[in-house]
Amino acid sequence: MSSLRMTRDLRRELILGAAKRCFARNGFAGTTTKSVATAASISEGLLFKHFPSKSALYAEILADECEADPALAHLLDLPASTESLVVLVRNLVAHFLHVSDQPDQEEEQRLRLLITSQLDDGEFARLVFDKIAGLIGPQFAASLDRAVAVGDATRVGRDPMNLFWLAHQTVLMMALANLPAVACLSYGEAPDLERQTCEFILRGIGLNEAVIAEHLDREFSPGPARAENDREYTR
Repeated sequence: MSSLRMTRDLRRELILGAAKRCFARNGFAGTTTKSVATAASISEGLLFKHFPSKSALYAEILADECEADPALAHLLDLPASTESLVVLVRNLVAHFLHVSDQPDQEEEQRLRLLITSQLDDGEFARLVFDKIAGLIGPQFAASLDRAVAVGDATRVGRDPMNLFWLAHQTVLMMALANLPAVACLSYGEAPDLERQTCEFILRGIGLNEAVIAEHLDREFSPGPARAENDREYTR
C-alpha cells in the first residue's frame, strides 16, 4: 500500500474521531461539518473530500460502531444455517422492541433521526440502510438459502433481501409506535410480544411451523437452555 493511501486512511480516521466527539457533545443537529473540520484541524473542503455530507459522516460512524460491536461480530460469524437465521431474527426483534429502554437514549435519538430523514430528503436513511444491507444482508440471505436447502423453509419470492427488509421495516415501525412517552399502540407484555413478533417474521420468510417452534422454544427458554446460542451450529 502506498504512503499516500496510508495518509488518506489516517486522515479519515482522524476526521471520524473528531466527528464522534462533536456528535457526542452537540448531537446531530448541533454539529456542523465546519465544527468537525475545526476539531480535526483541517479545512472544510478537505473534509468533503472524505465525506460528502454530515449525514454521510454520521452514517459512517454508526457503521464503525456496529462493526466494532462484539455481539454483532459473533452473530455475523455464525455459519449459514436455520438456527443462525432464527438467532438473527430474534436479535433484530429484541433490538427494536427495547430501543426506548436504553438509559442513554442514543439509539432512540438515532431512530428519530432515521424517521425524520425519511420524511425529508432521505439521504441519511439511504446511507444507513445501505450500511445495514452490506453488514447483515449476506448472513440473512445465506442462512435463508440454507434453511430452504435442508427443507426447513419454503422459498418465498425471488429476492431474500426483500424478505429481510420486510422484517426490518416491521420491527422499525413497531419501535416508532413506542417512541412517544405514551405509546401509540399497546402490544402487551414484552416477552410474549417478542416471541409473537419472531413467529410472525419467521412465518413470513417461509420457515416451517415445526422448525419455528423448535428454535424459538430454545431461544426463549430460561436458564441453561438459553446457552444453546453459544454452541457450535450444525443445522
